[in-house]
Amino acid sequence: MDDELRAGPEDDGGGFDVDDWGRLTPFVGVVATLDDVQARRAVFALGETDDPRPIAMDLPQPVIWWEEDGEQAAVAVQAESHLGPDGEAMEILGLILPDGEGAVALMEDVDLVDDTDPTWRDLVTRAVDPSAADQA
Repeated sequence: MDDELRAGPEDDGGGFDVDDWGRLTPFVGVVATLDDVQARRAVFALGETDDPRPIAMDLPQPVIWWEEDGEQAAVAVQAESHLGPDGEAMEILGLILPDGEGAVALMEDVDLVDDTDPTWRDLVTRAVDPSAADQA
């Protein structure tokens, strides 16, 4: 696996647009460690949880993330299930945002979409080019 989560032949800041999101390298098959995060192979590593497991799903996966500030486009590149201190299962996604930043979200806080979804495409376009919001 590449040492860079945001794979690309040149250093482009790790972001994506509606046409090149598929080049993002997913972290699949194992639970991430702190070393994986520090090497930028994974977005997150959780400690002090029980029964961590990777979630089998096709990655990378476009998503609409429902966060405090509203909806935001992202691409899920990591998916894990962990049992919290109360024994309840948490499904957690590692996300890459259009600007290349990483984020962590619960599966219940995202909608899985495909790259033809008009809302996802609009959110990506607005994140990549804020002036596009004025033109819409």
